[in-house]
Amino acid sequence: MSLQYQIIPVTPYEQNCSIVWCDETMKGVVVDPGGDVQLLKQAIDALNIDVVHMVLTHGHLDHVGGTEDLAAITNASIIGPHKEDNFWLQGLPNQSERFGFPHTEAFEPNQWLNEGDVIEFGNQKLDVLHTPGHTPGHVVLFNQEAKMAFVGDVLFKGAIGRSDFPKGDFDTLIASIKTKLWPLGNEMKFVPGHGPESTFGHERRTNPFVADEMPFW
Repeated sequence: MSLQYQIIPVTPYEQNCSIVWCDETMKGVVVDPGGDVQLLKQAIDALNIDVVHMVLTHGHLDHVGGTEDLAAITNASIIGPHKEDNFWLQGLPNQSERFGFPHTEAFEPNQWLNEGDVIEFGNQKLDVLHTPGHTPGHVVLFNQEAKMAFVGDVLFKGAIGRSDFPKGDFDTLIASIKTKLWPLGNEMKFVPGHGPESTFGHERRTNPFVADEMPFW
């Protein structure tokens, strides 16, 4: 058995929505369904996945805009992010108007996520880390066995997330990356919220914002 995933860029911001599933049971989750709901539904149907959860890394519109509609279609629950991002979810109508997105109603998830929580689907799981800095309630999802992480807008290939949004903080973001992500190991591959995949080791060697000289794990 193994963890499988497919990335589908959505919204004009090309946000990396990830469909993640257990290849034994075909139970799965959708990470950050930001929009283009019919496109996501077509992919889910083509893969023949039984989606049990919508999982949100943080409350920004391009990551959550399609959540309620896709959850209704798939009969999935909505979990995440951390409750500190509730103000972003409550501000979705304003966000959608400001950035020219389709109107998005405010909502709350069925479950907030905290560090140490485990999201299960079939015989697979994603562990949760609370990684503030980009937003105060941002979370990262990872599977140690598969050496796979879904990091939202915390870290990108060659860059890091913005910290100039309300309740964002640069030093907190750097600390989240170095104290929460790096200990997971250099071989950990990650899907960022935008752009190409990378590994933590590559970013530790080359990323100008967070490269360091610590011994490799």
